[in-house]
Amino acid sequence: MRVFHVTTEQFVELPGLPERLPAEGFLWIGSARREFEVRHAELQALLQRTAGGALVDLHVSDLLNNQLPSQYDYTSWYDLLVFRRLAAGAGSEGLFVDDQRGTLRSAKKALEAIDTSPVGFAVFDRVLLTVHPTDCAVREHFAQRLGSMAFVPEARGATRLPTSPADLMLRMVNHMVDSYLELRRLLTRQLGYLQTELLDPKSRFDDWRLLLDERNALHLLEDTCEDQRSALQEWIDALDEWPEEHDPERRRERELLRVRSRDVLEHVERVLGHVRRLEQSAEVSVQMHFSALGHRTNTIMRTLTVLTAVFLPLNLITGFFGMNFEFMPLIHTSVGFWVAVGLMLSVGLGLGWFFWRKRYLGGNER
Repeated sequence: MRVFHVTTEQFVELPGLPERLPAEGFLWIGSARREFEVRHAELQALLQRTAGGALVDLHVSDLLNNQLPSQYDYTSWYDLLVFRRLAAGAGSEGLFVDDQRGTLRSAKKALEAIDTSPVGFAVFDRVLLTVHPTDCAVREHFAQRLGSMAFVPEARGATRLPTSPADLMLRMVNHMVDSYLELRRLLTRQLGYLQTELLDPKSRFDDWRLLLDERNALHLLEDTCEDQRSALQEWIDALDEWPEEHDPERRRERELLRVRSRDVLEHVERVLGHVRRLEQSAEVSVQMHFSALGHRTNTIMRTLTVLTAVFLPLNLITGFFGMNFEFMPLIHTSVGFWVAVGLMLSVGLGLGWFFWRKRYLGGNER
């Protein structure tokens, strides 16, 4: 558990939970889910003293639930947002084989490495409580980033420190949405590999379980993005219902929150659109695979049909001269054999030329 004091001019990490709120700024308490479970009574007491009220028991259960979808809820003294991140698991980038002829086992492991763990945000007036997975890098990223902004004056001019718990929460959510870019490269590379295997005429693709896992993973990501969008939309609707501010500075901060919220929502919708395009691309790849397979089957059957049509008259000729009659044309002549051979060659070559002109032979048919 890490505790930070954030103002417009400084970002300081505190040695532990304070007894009271600082005179300026707000507190950011970032805790791993397991530590929050162990110390939630101590945190509840702190929130009761400093934030005007503790967390509702139902919301505590939500923050501890590792399977909870993205959602938004609120009370009269705080807002609760649970947001599932979209990120590639540790080491998943190296799971892909570079050789296109390699096995698909690495791609299957990469699918299992996609991380959609939830991150919880309890937004009070001057306290932000965040509950992260054990291996979540979001807290460490922002602790380092905000610390560098506080110690570099030039950075404060370009990008200000968060002015409120809601501002910091939206920045963290936006960072989690933007982290999908890494996952997007991972999924695009994997889908491209599967498409190559599916459309390669020399490939004998038979790992349909992997393709099913790919489609299920994309469906899961789509559901996750839908939940994210719904949660953010509810947050924006609740933000519009906050009491009107009469102070111009506070009104400006409120408007910046609305702008940032809409920007994060737009990013989520772009991610959702990309996931749906990947789903459509996977469906099209399967359809193209079966279309190509049907085309190859039709080509083989056409070739076999043409060969059968060519040899059918030849079988008729040989069958005619194979009949056991005493008197038949060319039977008892010395040139009968050569006449029959010439007739069969003429018929075979003539039919072959005819089918070639009709483009029934070869792979350049139109």
